[in-house]
Amino acid sequence: GVLVIDKSQGMTSHDVVAATRKALGLKRVGHAGTLDPLATGVLPILLGEATKLSPYLTAVEKEYRATLCLGIETDTLDSQGHVLRTSPIDEVDDKTIREAFSQLQGSIRQAPPAFSAVKVHGTPLYKYARKGQPVVPPQREVTIYALKIVEISLPRVEFFVHCSKGTYIRQLASDIGQKLGCGAHLTSLRRTRSGPFTLSHAISLEEMESMGRQGTLHSSLIPMSKALN
Repeated sequence: GVLVIDKSQGMTSHDVVAATRKALGLKRVGHAGTLDPLATGVLPILLGEATKLSPYLTAVEKEYRATLCLGIETDTLDSQGHVLRTSPIDEVDDKTIREAFSQLQGSIRQAPPAFSAVKVHGTPLYKYARKGQPVVPPQREVTIYALKIVEISLPRVEFFVHCSKGTYIRQLASDIGQKLGCGAHLTSLRRTRSGPFTLSHAISLEEMESMGRQGTLHSSLIPMSKALN
């Protein structure tokens, strides 16, 4: 079946898979949709036969709450990278911010970030980036179904995103900064939904480990028959 883990910040998706495999004594464990170490929230973990559902559960729409910071650009496009440039934001106001957001809705072309696992010529982009080797990744079409500003408190802007598979919210934040002419980077990201799974289904890694020890994990396990519509 499927366990929905509320991933904590600082862990990779692979870390969560490894911890689940160890805690439950299972060999076949996978996940449906990578989250960056900075990100928190909904991470579907697939147990046993449910790993066969991966192609279907990674192709679903997703929803996020995120915060970007204007005026600072980093190499990883988020707060965990090195600062590349800083720019004044004196000319940026609520109106121009809302206009920039409105331009990035619908079907858009997006290039994956340099620090990502997307492969070019069989090698992940982040390996090229770490060696300082410039690579132009191919753009791909993604769909932004909704992009709504929650709060503007300069230099930070909190927003909501409903998007298709393959959308990088880090890149979206950077693109908004580029449209405003001051640059931007992502400071927080929380996935609130992945297909049919929401935070209401999620348990923490610690809760999963405790329930595994107590033999009560079935109460949070979503059967394969209910994991697909």
